[in-house]
Amino acid sequence: MRFWDTSVVVPLVLTEPSSPAVLETLAEDPDQCVWWGTSVECASALARVERDGGPVEQAFDRLDEFARTWREIAPSHAVRRATTRLLRVHPLRAADALQLAAAIVAAEGEPRSLPFVTLDRRLAAAAAREGFGLVRPGTLGTR
Repeated sequence: MRFWDTSVVVPLVLTEPSSPAVLETLAEDPDQCVWWGTSVECASALARVERDGGPVEQAFDRLDEFARTWREIAPSHAVRRATTRLLRVHPLRAADALQLAAAIVAAEGEPRSLPFVTLDRRLAAAAAREGFGLVRPGTLGTR
């Protein structure tokens, strides 16, 4: 199992330049763990594409399919507490800190036990500093 942040879930459901590498990463280990808000963040990204006239109906369907199979880390006091700490020690936005906090909770406080999949450079840097092993599908990342 690996923890997947939203930056790598979007290319699973919507064709992007990083999609082939992300799909290859998924094939290596199809067990996904995500933060509770991942589907909402993905829906936001898809809605932006839709507002710009892009076709997204199939992407929403694929998102629903993935959401039925992944392990989701629910909102909790532990996630909130970890998020607050992360915001104080890393230059992260709130949603990214929530992603990383959920991964810490999923790893039961042992980041080395759970690979962290991301295309986001800032989030990758913070995850590495927290002790996660990184999986960076085929690109240098975003942001």
